Amino acid sequence: MVLLRTLVLLLALVVSDLHSLPWFINVSESQGPGTILQSFSFNCSSHTPTLELLHVQPPTTFFNPPSLTRWQGIYVGKMTLSSSARLDALTVNHYELQLRFTCGNHVMEGPLSVDVQRDPGHIQCAGRFASPAGEIIQVPETVKPGARLYTLLLPGQGAQISITSAQDPPYFPGPFSINGQGWLQAPSQGLKGQAQKVFQLQILVNFGQGRSCCGMLTVKVLPAPSSQVSFLQQAQNITIPENLVPGSKVVQVQARGFDVRYEILSPVPCRLFSIGRVDGVVRTTSPLELAQAPDAAVTRLRVKAFERLRPWASAELDFKVDVQSVNRWPPRCTPALLATQIPETTPVGTVLNTFTCTDPDSPGSTLDYQLLFHSPAGAASLCLQDRVLEVNATLDCDTPGTCFHHAASILVLDGGQPLMTTEVPVLVMVTPVNEFSPACVPRTFRVREDAGPHALLGSVVGKDMDYPHDSIEYSIPGGSATFAVDRLSGEVRLLGPLDYELQKFHRLTVLLTDHSQDQDPTCHRSGSCTITIEVEDVNDHAPECEPPFQELTIHTHLGRSMEVTRVSCRVPQEPQRLAFSYSIVGGNSWSQFSLQGAVLVLNDLTLGPSWPEQPHTYELLIRVADAGPSTPHLSTTATVIVHLVPWRASTVATSTHRATVTSMMTPLLVTDTEAFWQPEPWFVVVLTVTSALLLLALGWLLSRLLWGLAQVLQVPSKPTQALLLNSIQGTEGSVEGFMEAPRMETPQAPSSVMSLQYFDGRAQDPRTGRDYLFNTHTGARRWL
Repeated sequence: MVLLRTLVLLLALVVSDLHSLPWFINVSESQGPGTILQSFSFNCSSHTPTLELLHVQPPTTFFNPPSLTRWQGIYVGKMTLSSSARLDALTVNHYELQLRFTCGNHVMEGPLSVDVQRDPGHIQCAGRFASPAGEIIQVPETVKPGARLYTLLLPGQGAQISITSAQDPPYFPGPFSINGQGWLQAPSQGLKGQAQKVFQLQILVNFGQGRSCCGMLTVKVLPAPSSQVSFLQQAQNITIPENLVPGSKVVQVQARGFDVRYEILSPVPCRLFSIGRVDGVVRTTSPLELAQAPDAAVTRLRVKAFERLRPWASAELDFKVDVQSVNRWPPRCTPALLATQIPETTPVGTVLNTFTCTDPDSPGSTLDYQLLFHSPAGAASLCLQDRVLEVNATLDCDTPGTCFHHAASILVLDGGQPLMTTEVPVLVMVTPVNEFSPACVPRTFRVREDAGPHALLGSVVGKDMDYPHDSIEYSIPGGSATFAVDRLSGEVRLLGPLDYELQKFHRLTVLLTDHSQDQDPTCHRSGSCTITIEVEDVNDHAPECEPPFQELTIHTHLGRSMEVTRVSCRVPQEPQRLAFSYSIVGGNSWSQFSLQGAVLVLNDLTLGPSWPEQPHTYELLIRVADAGPSTPHLSTTATVIVHLVPWRASTVATSTHRATVTSMMTPLLVTDTEAFWQPEPWFVVVLTVTSALLLLALGWLLSRLLWGLAQVLQVPSKPTQALLLNSIQGTEGSVEGFMEAPRMETPQAPSSVMSLQYFDGRAQDPRTGRDYLFNTHTGARRWL
């Protein structure tokens, strides 16, 4: 950008310096010596400048060397007419001066064109005719009567011309005449026989309103030539370019004769061409600018060659001069430089500028316009429709390096020969527009509830389609005491403690705000997304058992396992946690106890070394640990004191007694659990009816049994007794399964059918292996 501004400044400086030298000035032919033609100023602060006149075309001494003076810190240059200046628009109407300005190492050259304008109020006779010696012409004596001998150049039109000198015979063969066009004509009698005579004619030119001029014209009559004058070349067409400077050679004509001289007979006056009187070289006298003077395209010249001593010996040559257009100046365009700024949302087809270009060589001609891209190369974002620069495609700045500025140029071609072009620099700055709102994908982060402060939970990744894509700031609306989000990176961190039991899920709304994506720094867009934080449970509460201490007394008998108690534990802070593992970690020295889940079971005992002869107390330590997936696994220990009373024959049948006792160290708890069931009314009705029917069926069955028993008693026999004993033995196995307390052994009773009515149990002696019957109420038994 700095380089571009420097180039623009340099271009402006150069253009201003060029414009400080005028290209064209007009001066009236009435201006005399010392007249200031033009003044111009220059800036040169560190050196002493110089201003030089290099050359003048056509060569003349009418112009003084330029002067250069310092005034109020600037240098002023002046061009003036010299003391010999005699401007005559009919003689030379255009001068070209080449000037050079030097300021230290900076040298600048430029042309200064001076056009001499006719001044109708300035009357003077031109040429040698107005000089004190007058004009001398020579004519042959063979000239035709009334032939044109001389053309007087008149400074204006409508002048009255007359010959004021006497033309008395016999010296004059007849009077010379001059018409309003300034043509001097031979006498009507001709000049035959007037050889070697000299006629002096005083001519008066009257312009009216008291303005006039006079001059002397001397006519010398020469004898008839002895030889003919003829041109060496025939009539021809000559083509010259229009960029010939005044004084350039067009063609050279040559004639055969003695001391030949040349002059242009037609057109008179000839403002574009002149001929060398001695060498016959036709040269240009003014610029052949076809754009300014279209009539200069074709000029028909008639040239006369004659002998100097015998002017009547002459010949004439006609030829045509064609001026061909030359492409000298490149097209000039407005504006000469285009620098504009547009937003990236500019619609396709928007007109950026319309260029106006003209060809100084050929005004009104058709020019060709081409669009050239410099950076990025081959871009299609801009297009040129004729002279109109438009937006051709979407100016997307959301991809790195796709826009921000487009450097191009408009190449203008004029189609002339040689081809001249002008290049108009174009710089289009595309400014970004904040078009899209940032967004992020909802995410779920998991964190342990025992995570410490400033723990990193995860990152919120925002997306923004505007460039640059990472210009996003993150925040939590309203703030949060538990969580924080980093403003730049989007990292979510923990600030406060978490509790899985109080809140398992936390939902945060993260606000995303973009920045630095628009030409206007205050233009922002925002979006949001929800972040879910899932708290992972950490086992931070040990289970608690109710009661933590139990004391039990149980009576055992051989051959059976029995349930001692059930350990009831839970985690009050986490009621949903129900999975626990149980193990006996102390007091089970003989492995007499085992755990089936939460149930403490006394294993099946047989007579042996481990059989307790006396009551024994066991203090069991039961470790209860949580068995869920959460870590770490915490545990507690429950204490169960079991008073184990072994079974004896003399022991009275008792029931198991469970009590919570008081010790010296542990508070005593008495637990009394009462089960209560309250059925539905309809169920009570159904159960009552069903029970009544069952009682009726049992009563009927009992009556039938008693009737059969009466029949047996009436006819007693041993087979019948054996049958009854076998039936009783068959039922003893089923009755024995329902007995829980040990039975007392009694002496053998007489074998009778009536005594069999009181044996309601059957067992096997562990020592002898014999089976026996026993009564649960009296303890009596009978060996089988």
